[in-house]
Amino acid sequence: MEQEVKVTIHGVEPAEKAEEAQKQANIPEQLKDAGVIVSEALSCFRESDSYGWMLESTEKTRQYIKNNPARSMLVSLGAGFLFGLIIKKRR
Repeated sequence: MEQEVKVTIHGVEPAEKAEEAQKQANIPEQLKDAGVIVSEALSCFRESDSYGWMLESTEKTRQYIKNNPARSMLVSLGAGFLFGLIIKKRR
């Protein structure tokens, strides 16, 4: 003997929940266009020389931090302190 049982999760029926998720997935046209523009810009950037230079710089920075952890920590603390002072003066 089989019976159909209506399931309610957090006050929303499953069919309503699916419809609600679909409504949220409908992205306005302007946001879609902005996404396409950003995606194209990122693709162009990845093909440029600047992207390769950035990857090399990132790797050099990681190696420097691995080789000089104490000095890197002190520099980051000093930069954070100065940044905090600048932000505090603006208020």
